[in-house]
Amino acid sequence: MSIILTPGKVTLTTLESIYRGSGPVTLDAAFRPAIAAAAARIAEIAGGGDAVYGVNTGFGKLASVRIAAGDVATLQRNLILSHCCGVGEPLPDPIVRLIMATKLISLGRGASGVRPQIVELIEAMLAHGILPVIPGQGSVGASGDLAPLAHMAAAMIGEGRVRVDGVDMAAGEALRRHGLEPVVLAAKEGLALINGTQVSTALALAGLFRAHRASAAALVTGALSTDAAMGSSAPFHEEIHLLRGHQGQIDAATALRGLLAGSQIRDSHLEGDERVQDPYCIRCQPQVDGACLDLLRQAGRTLRIEANAVTDNPLVLSDGQVLSGGNFHAEPVALAADQIALAVCEIGAIAQRRIALLVDPALSFGLPAFLARNPGLNSGLMIAEVTSAALMSENKQMSHPASVDSTPTSANQEDHVSMACHGARRLQLMTANLFGIVGIEALTAAQGVEFRHPLKTGTELLKAQAAIRSRIAALDEDRYMANDLAAAAAMVEDGSLTDAVSRGLLPTLEDAA
Repeated sequence: MSIILTPGKVTLTTLESIYRGSGPVTLDAAFRPAIAAAAARIAEIAGGGDAVYGVNTGFGKLASVRIAAGDVATLQRNLILSHCCGVGEPLPDPIVRLIMATKLISLGRGASGVRPQIVELIEAMLAHGILPVIPGQGSVGASGDLAPLAHMAAAMIGEGRVRVDGVDMAAGEALRRHGLEPVVLAAKEGLALINGTQVSTALALAGLFRAHRASAAALVTGALSTDAAMGSSAPFHEEIHLLRGHQGQIDAATALRGLLAGSQIRDSHLEGDERVQDPYCIRCQPQVDGACLDLLRQAGRTLRIEANAVTDNPLVLSDGQVLSGGNFHAEPVALAADQIALAVCEIGAIAQRRIALLVDPALSFGLPAFLARNPGLNSGLMIAEVTSAALMSENKQMSHPASVDSTPTSANQEDHVSMACHGARRLQLMTANLFGIVGIEALTAAQGVEFRHPLKTGTELLKAQAAIRSRIAALDEDRYMANDLAAAAAMVEDGSLTDAVSRGLLPTLEDAA
């Protein structure tokens, strides 16, 4: 089914569907006239005598060099080829789809001056699954994501490499196989394609979607851990959180109450419990995970705006002026990526403390050491907890803000940059680490709840536990554990853990009041 984009109004839900899906993505046809009108204005300028940056001049520090009308097409081709300086591992296909889709949205606003053929080729490539091979490194997040976007544009002119159904091949060959012709770039078109924040934005959006899925799963595993530790649900009382007022905290507490509803384990110690208060990793889940949810939602609002933005330069304005500005500077994306990184770090940190609590017999209220059936002969989840600590520590190291760094480039013409691209790219590894931590908590909490037999947890958590046990057997005696940890992390990443509980129980990214 085709996804139709309405530039300026594309939602996070639609963007996530593009990221997680496949198949055609097209612009709303109503935006074609504005695209064509801006292209006509650029063609007019290209044939005239006035110097306009990027149309009939060089680029960056070479902007003072005038380009003859007969060399305009060569200028744009040279721009693309010279800027294909990306290094490192290629970006995953879902992120490349998102890059291409957000470029479509940006071009669709009708301020970039590209011909409709440019838009149509991107649409056709998405429809046929022709995805440019884009190296992940080489952008400083200002003047656009020049190097990685050049690799995208190179595929459109028949240069470089693409992937089709996971197979790497020459771009020109892939286009021909699917009845498509490489485009010959007209004035400003190469610049419009590479001067934008779409790579940084797509990477940050991918990090956001992955982080939110992990945060939702952490509410499920946190509730399981609460029951496994025979913790109190009293700190999740609605009024406590309304008195503070943070929406994320309120939503997290609501989810925890719903998850723990009907728990026999909780009912068994409502009265006479010698413990007055639980440790913070149990008691303060709404405050920590809720604050992280608020950060993710704030970042989501920023990234939704950016995904709908025009971020190339110069721009064709509504009155026909073509003016240079700085929309290519990705500072909003860099700051949003830093917010996501902090949230990812904190969600993992508090989850790891719950794992540590459950494997420690001094804290777990009667559970055996390391949740082993025969501790001593068996080590149980001893080293799984160590692994979770290692992943948590990695994320702490990577959570340092990227946005506070800058370095001058392009002979000091571009003297302040955002570092948005690598700030957003690190979210792939950080969220993978978080999947691992939350997956280990799922194993640990499920094992702990089973030790409370014959008492049962609540209806919703029984569903989650059944989902876990459908992939990973209970740990009755020591076995090779790496496969269990991988399977648990996969359950968090693919959404099967959160899908196990009732729809509407867990907070969404776009729920903010």
